Amino acid sequence: EAWHVVEGTLEFKFKDRIVDAPKGTTVFVPAGVPHTYSTKGQTRYLMILTPRLNELISELHKTPFDHHAEVRKKYKSEIV
Repeated sequence: EAWHVVEGTLEFKFKDRIVDAPKGTTVFVPAGVPHTYSTKGQTRYLMILTPRLNELISELHKTPFDHHAEVRKKYKSEIV
């Protein structure tokens, strides 16, 4: 996965550190690296995904929240 921050700031949390990514920054996270991210205020970004991750996110958007664990299990994805 990769993110390019167009406006604002993203905050990435990894197992051993937190990284702020301000406007103009591109962050690449290799497959298998546990992470999560959040916006800090008004933020716009471009997200580049593999087809598998795109399918996961699309399925999560169509699935009621109380069934997200089943979808994540199907795609071998965990919440950090």
